[in-house]
Amino acid sequence: MQGTVDGFSYGAVTPLVAYLMACLGGALGLRCTTRSLLVTHSWRPAWLALGSAAIGSGIWTMHFVAMMGFTIRETPIHYDKPITYASLGLAIVMVGIGIFIVGYRGATGTPLFTGGTITGLGVASMHYLGMAGVRFHGRFTYSTLTVAASVGIAVVAATTALWAAGQVRGFLWSVGASLVMGLAVSGMHYTGMAALSVHLDGAAHSSGGAPSASVLAPMLIGPLAFLLLAGVVVIFDPFMIMGRPRRTPVEHKPGVPAAAVASHADRRPDLPEGRGPARRPEHHPSRTPQNR
Repeated sequence: MQGTVDGFSYGAVTPLVAYLMACLGGALGLRCTTRSLLVTHSWRPAWLALGSAAIGSGIWTMHFVAMMGFTIRETPIHYDKPITYASLGLAIVMVGIGIFIVGYRGATGTPLFTGGTITGLGVASMHYLGMAGVRFHGRFTYSTLTVAASVGIAVVAATTALWAAGQVRGFLWSVGASLVMGLAVSGMHYTGMAALSVHLDGAAHSSGGAPSASVLAPMLIGPLAFLLLAGVVVIFDPFMIMGRPRRTPVEHKPGVPAAAVASHADRRPDLPEGRGPARRPEHHPSRTPQNR
């Protein structure tokens, strides 16, 4: 028996809120990725880990906010909690692998392609594992070509977002990248849902299935709280909470030229020794032709 699917039980509310959640997670995560390229090497893993968790939580939250509007009219829907939370962990791990590749190898060439592919596959894997946790009196089947298209959308858009984040060109680039990332997750989700067909078994009944908002809402509290915390860190961190340390005044020492002291104080702490800005050679009056 074929089931009747409604993916928009609340109209445009759930798609819009879901897209905003994906953009929020993408904005926080990609901003952390951008910040990791500007801080000292020892703090880079912390920023990349925070970014991975933010993006993973954002795409997972987007998926299940969208699923609040998903119903099968002939049967109620429930969710397997271990599988549902496993999809969250899978998203964070796979997105983290992609972000760490870009964070350490750069957002160009092979590292960008590899990181973007893994990140996109993480988005798709989270979606289909999350769908595997849906419980009802029947089963899902998928169109192979539409599933392949959904994975391609996720990979291309995630790669584009990571490239934009790696450019380190200010806040507007991060916003643009997050919009692309939100488009990747939302486009992948609804393309994947278009590939879905529902087949009911004999236990299904015609009393109708209510929207699953009441079931999913408690499960979203944890990821939403984490996104709020990540937002606080990103917004209020002026390179002090998890970033580059502030310069400390350097006292003038007898016998050391003042120019050398100032040069040492202005050296960028996030660059290795010997990689700082080039300095012009000092002019020594004693070596001029007139004094020879």
